[in-house]
Amino acid sequence: MNHLIVAAHPNPESFNHAILQTAVQALKAKGHEVVVRDLYALQFEPVLTLEDFSALRTGQIPSDIKAEQEYIASADVITFVYPIWWTGLPAILKGYVDRVFAYGFAYAYGKDGTIEKLLPGKKGLFINTHGTPGEIYDSNGMTDALKKTSDVGIFEFCGIEVVDHLLFGAVSQVDDAARKEMLKQVEERVSSLFQV
Repeated sequence: MNHLIVAAHPNPESFNHAILQTAVQALKAKGHEVVVRDLYALQFEPVLTLEDFSALRTGQIPSDIKAEQEYIASADVITFVYPIWWTGLPAILKGYVDRVFAYGFAYAYGKDGTIEKLLPGKKGLFINTHGTPGEIYDSNGMTDALKKTSDVGIFEFCGIEVVDHLLFGAVSQVDDAARKEMLKQVEERVSSLFQV
């Protein structure tokens, strides 16, 4: 299978990058093809400008957007790896969604006003970290809200089937043994979800 992993953390020494490397190694060990788009390393421009908006509406897709859309089009599986900041996506990843998951590429409106999902047949996975203990997010409804806005609001909206959403809480507060266990969970889950 062809995998696209979109990563969004500015620190290459972060736990998010450890998750990224764990996922890549697990997939490659199973014989999958993996492409990583590290948005910070790429210095991806997240701001959807008026010029972008106009160009997208007329089919004149800016080259940086076109390149990312080609990666998505050729992927069987799309995985987003990112930290939860202020109960949402980091700005660079939100901008990636704004610019790349564009009207006419990821979705469209039918003549009757219904949504046409333009990315069917693809699978999606989210892997997130956050500083708040998971039990708090579970009890106050935040875990469900995060899944709803990303799983349903982004991937499913475009026809991508979400196969899982892993959330790891209190990452900055736990010890290395706990983080190693989290990485083991990533490796095991990724290995079990996707067969060549």
